[in-house]
Amino acid sequence: MQKKTKEMKETPFSIELKVRDYECDMQGIVNNTNYQHYLEHVRHEFLHTVGLDFSKLTEEGTILVVKRIEIDYQFPLRSGDRYLVDCSPVRISPLRFGFNQNIYRLPDHKQIISAYIVATSINKKGRPFLPPQIEEIFREH
Repeated sequence: MQKKTKEMKETPFSIELKVRDYECDMQGIVNNTNYQHYLEHVRHEFLHTVGLDFSKLTEEGTILVVKRIEIDYQFPLRSGDRYLVDCSPVRISPLRFGFNQNIYRLPDHKQIISAYIVATSINKKGRPFLPPQIEEIFREH
């Protein structure tokens, strides 16, 4: 589900994780809502690695918000599966940025989901804006 936006890095940021029993439903597979938790965790970790602290930004009046999430489910994960979540930042417009994300089961690298997340930042009055520290990360090359 790669969108027509310019990816900022050639090699996406990624984290390896493992499915926990309580994340699975009665069918023995990861409940679909948990995939959004996996994706969000990796986006927050990505921001941390580039010097942005989600909670500090909020305290300073920059509120990062998700505007849209598209997820294509390809194959389920099960309890105990190891998986890799990647995250590639993209610039969408002057006030919007986003992420192309994928989840792959390990060790066979079977694609589990592909996702496209659209986000923006708003001030305390709810108005969209991009502060310099966000602008820098999502600057088009």
